[in-house]
Formats: sequence, C-alpha cells, structure tokens
Amino acid sequence: MTEQEYNSCVNQYADNVYRFIVKNLRHEEDARDIVQTAFEKLWRNRDAVETGKSKSYLFTVAYNQMIDHIRKVKRIQLEEDFREDGRAEQPAGNGQLRKTLMEALNRLNETQRSLVMLKDYEGYSYEEIGQIMGLNESQVKVYLHRARLTLRNYLVSPENVL
Repeated sequence: MTEQEYNSCVNQYADNVYRFIVKNLRHEEDARDIVQTAFEKLWRNRDAVETGKSKSYLFTVAYNQMIDHIRKVKRIQLEEDFREDGRAEQPAGNGQLRKTLMEALNRLNETQRSLVMLKDYEGYSYEEIGQIMGLNESQVKVYLHRARLTLRNYLVSPENVL
C-alpha cells in the first residue's frame, strides 16, 4: 500500500470506523483513540495489507481494540458498582424512544451489539462482518438473529412499549 492509497483509505473509511466505535462505546474521546490506533496499525503494516482489504483490516483492528477497551472499563465499573446503588431508571413515555433503544442495545453483549451495529447501522454484508469479527457467515447470522430476538423481547415488554 502506497502513501497515496493509505491517505485515500483514511478519507474513505475514517468516518465509518469512528461511527461504528462511538455507537458501541458511547464515548467520543475513547472512540477517537481507538480509530487513531487502528489507522496507526494500518500504517505500520501497510506493506502487508492489500489495498482492497484495508477496510476489513481497519474494522477488525478497531473492533479488537474496542473489545480490549470495554474489558478494561468493565473491570473499573465493577469496583464502582459495589460502592453505589446501580439501579437504573426505567424509560417511559413517547419522548424516551432513543433512550429505550439505547437501553435495549446495552442489554446485548459486546459481540451482539457489534453485530447489530455493523449490519443494521453500517449496512455491511454477513461476509464482511464475519471478516471483521473473525466469525464465519453462519455464526454471524445465528448471533445476529439471537441479538435481534433479545432486542425484540426487551422492546415489546410491557414497561417499554411506546
């Protein structure tokens, strides 16, 4: 990959990678750090990465960085949860649609949330998602189906019906 191809890759995919990460993390600064690290790794490995596979490479690196970050944050949150009452408010009313959807996504594990974001928000194919997340196409379909069932069950529960 040449410098010009790398710059083209940055221009073409930076927003998509950032959007994917920030929707999963819900923290802009951490998302920027992860995206920057992904592009840094692409630059360091530019000789080994084919230009046509740079998108998959970027999403794979960013996804793995995000998972590492989430695991670190969970360890910290676990300590804080023992110190406070972790009771969450139940969203109610028509003005709470976005909050209810985010709460539903938060109920998914990291893999399921990433699958939903990549497929339904970013519009990637099952094959592309499999490459990004290191799963085969059948696993992507099964995990995505289970995630959507979890979302549906949460969203149609009596306390969340809008």
